Parts: sequence; structure tokens; C-alpha cells
Amino acid sequence: MKITITGAGIAGLTAAIAFSKAGYETTVFEAAPTLSPVGAGLGLAPNAINALAVLDIADDIIPIGRRLPHFRILDRSGRVISENDSDIIGRKFGLDNFTIHRRHLHDALLGGVDAASIHTGKKAIDLENDGSQVRLHFADGTSYKTDYLIVADGINSKLRQKVAPHAQKRYAGYTCWRGVIDHAGALADGASETWDTTGRFGIVPLPDEQLYWFACVAAEAGDARYRTFLPENLAQRFAHFHDPVPEILSRAQGRPLFHHDIYDLAPLDHYAYGNILLIGDAAHCATPNMGQGACQAIEDAAILYTELRKDISLEEAFIAFENRRLERTQYIISQSRKIGSLAQIGNPLLAGLRNAALRLAPASLREKQFEKLYNVTF
Repeated sequence: MKITITGAGIAGLTAAIAFSKAGYETTVFEAAPTLSPVGAGLGLAPNAINALAVLDIADDIIPIGRRLPHFRILDRSGRVISENDSDIIGRKFGLDNFTIHRRHLHDALLGGVDAASIHTGKKAIDLENDGSQVRLHFADGTSYKTDYLIVADGINSKLRQKVAPHAQKRYAGYTCWRGVIDHAGALADGASETWDTTGRFGIVPLPDEQLYWFACVAAEAGDARYRTFLPENLAQRFAHFHDPVPEILSRAQGRPLFHHDIYDLAPLDHYAYGNILLIGDAAHCATPNMGQGACQAIEDAAILYTELRKDISLEEAFIAFENRRLERTQYIISQSRKIGSLAQIGNPLLAGLRNAALRLAPASLREKQFEKLYNVTF
């Protein structure tokens, strides 16, 4: 039996680990010429830590992450709009929020996958499926036959469009820059986002005294004005923000900078298509506003693992996976998009009303939201 995974990102690698622990061998095809993930920092919430524990790899990941003591939403002067305390989360769910550099998480996951099973420089661009076998076609002109296919190659997956041609990317209305600076131990102890009508700025401390930052600005998709923006330009844009935002952008100059317009995927009705399964961003890409992108990819693998261990066919396991994942991932796509729209309000009057409402919101309301997000049955 041949089982193939397209994509060696977080979703693809955790899926490969899930199959391996359930007793199946997989072949992984990755479009990039080398396994050098591009990215900055990411969050691992309690739901992701629990999912890693299901896969028996949490102990490999937690030591290379950093616990977050709190997350705050601030206004441009630095006044608190809303605050989430990790101690409360820890007491309720038994686990904390962590941050980790994407590269370090990727390297740890690679350690759980047979290196010989991963083939780089293989961009999957098309497929043919007769119901019993799938023939993959690659950009280099080669092809490959497999019995089962796990599509984990991201929001821009051409294979997803083949099995779900109605799938639609949606622009969120803002563009985002991301970066990491070193020797930043004194700049921030917890994570924060600063919301203003001119834009949004995020600060996330990472292990080893690194700091992940991001900046979001309302823009038309593909706005040419922002294609050549550098940290110097962002420093001017956010010069009126509280400390340490100006210092972070000053220290970001000359460092790698990542820029992307923000998209999500309109919720799909299906993830399982016979012998083909969509997972990760190829199935349910959300905007990054809830910090759940990597978390949901890892959840996918944990849920898939629990179904693979049952005495059912792979097709039945894929359907069971779909039944367990559709509602939850659709909720996260919807909520994350709403949070982004709320954070990017450009009207001063509406922004003031938003800030006042969030300051008055009871802690019990936030705890209820955490319950829905973090309390997952595997």
C-alpha cells in the first residue's frame, strides 16, 4: 500500500509522524529544493500541546519553546485594552501557551520522519484519480502513482483545486510584514498586539532572547506601494507607537523581512474525497489572528492518528477525520477573520468604541472563548 503526502511543512510532517506511529509508511514530496522553512515565530496553544502529546512528541517540542506569561492588546500609547493571563489558562487546561521559532519546530518534526522518505524539488501540480489509485504529476515533468494521497501543500495547493475546484481564497483586507530580531530579552516578557487606526503591531518573545514581530496595514490586494517596504518605512509608519515598537523596527533594519498579503480559505464542505484527504492550510487556512495555523495542522495529525488506529479502512478513517474536523476548523476560520476585521478598524470613532467595549468585557467571557478553543477531545 502506497501512502503519499504532498508538502513537508508542519501539516505534512506531523501527518507523516501520525501514519508512522499507526504502523504505516509514507512518501513525502516537497516542492522546495531544500528543507529550509521560511518564516519567523509561531504560537503553540494548549490544544496543540495536547495534540503533540497524543503523537508522543510533546516532550521533544516543549523544551525548545518559550512559555508566554500573558498576551495583551494595547492602544498606541501602550495602555491595556485587554489582557489574557497564562496562569489562568494553565490552571484551567493544565498547559500553557508557548512560542517557538518555525525553523526549530520544523527541525524537531523532521527528526520524527524517515529522511529517506522525503523528496524535495517535487512540486505537485496535477493529479488523476481512478478511485483506486492517484497519479501525481510534478512540475519537473515526472509522475508518481499512489494508493492514498494526503494533500498538505498549503493554501495555494493546485491538488486541492483539482478535487475541490470551488475552493476559494479570500483576501482579508490587509498586508503584513514579519521579522525576528536577536538579543531582545529586555524588550518584552509577554506577547502583545497594538491596535491603532493606522495599523497593527505585534510582539512575540521567542526562546534564546529572540523576538518575533509583525506589522499589519489595511491595503488593497497586491498594493504596489508596499512591495518595496523596508523596516525603515515601517519605522516611519509606526513612529507614533509606544516603546519598544520604534526600537524593534530600528533593530530590524538589515534583517530578513517577510511580506505577504493575508488570505484565508473559504470554508469547504469536505476534506475527504475517497482515497484523497486534505489537511492543514490546504484544507482550512485561517488568517493568523488567533495564532492557530500551526496548532490546527498539528490537531489534524492527532485526530488522523486516532482514526488510523481503529479497525477501519483508510477511506473510512478519512471520512471520520472530516466529520470530526469540519465544524471546528470552520469556526476558527470564521472567528479569526472577525478578529482581524475588528483589529484593523480604521475609523477613529469605531476604534474608540471597540476599545471601550473590550476594556469592559468580563474575564469570564474570555475564559469561555478559551474553553471552546483549547478544550479538544482526541
